[in-house]
Formats: sequence, structure tokens, C-alpha cells
Amino acid sequence: MLVPILYSKIHRATVTAASLHYHGSITIDRRLMDLAGLLPHQQVQVYNITNGHRFETYVIEGERGSGCVQINGAAAHLAGEGDLVIVAAYVSMAPADAVAWQPRLVFVDDANRPIDPLPRVLEDEAEAEC
Repeated sequence: MLVPILYSKIHRATVTAASLHYHGSITIDRRLMDLAGLLPHQQVQVYNITNGHRFETYVIEGERGSGCVQINGAAAHLAGEGDLVIVAAYVSMAPADAVAWQPRLVFVDDANRPIDPLPRVLEDEAEAEC
């Protein structure tokens, strides 16, 4: 049995553009892709912090260092320029492997520049009140 586990995420990226009439996808700065371990055409989920919409698409490589996070195609109805989003990728693995797995986390500033030079792994999540 395999279970889906968070592979990596780019946290609180700012959408730099939305192009409704482009083929569906999300264009991401190549530097951010590398830090998150994302590949061109890889499936990702996008969570819009600004309006709550969620959608699934695939990655297109953007210019390295550009800060580009562009929503393309029909998904442009769900996220627009200036919205804050989380881009998440998942991997399927055996539960025994998942126990020790640490996803790659890329935190960015408001210009989509990495806050830390290297991706972080998920340590203890902030304590949430249940």
C-alpha cells in the first residue's frame, strides 16, 4: 500500500500574473522549482490563501530569479495577481518510509525570493490548539 505524503511546498508565494487564455498551468521561477524539488510538468496543488480556492495543475518552468508565479488558463479565475498561494506537491510512499520522511519547505518574501537560502524540512509544526 502507498499513501500520499507532502513532498514539498512553496509557502505564501505572491501571484505575479494570471493569464486566462494561456494553456492551463502554473509558471514558477526556476530557482523556486529547484529549491522545492519540482520538475517541469509535475502535478501540483495550489491553495489560494487570499480567497480559499484550491486547484490542481502542472508546473511550467519560469525564468530563474524572476520571482514569477503565474497562474495560467482556467485557473486564472481562481487566483489573480497579488493573491497569496501555497504550491504543494505530493509523493506516494509506503507508510514505513513515510514515518521518517521530511518534506522540503520553501518560504518566500513578498517578491517570491527565498527567505532561507536552502529549503527547510518540516520539524515540529507550530503548536495548534485543538
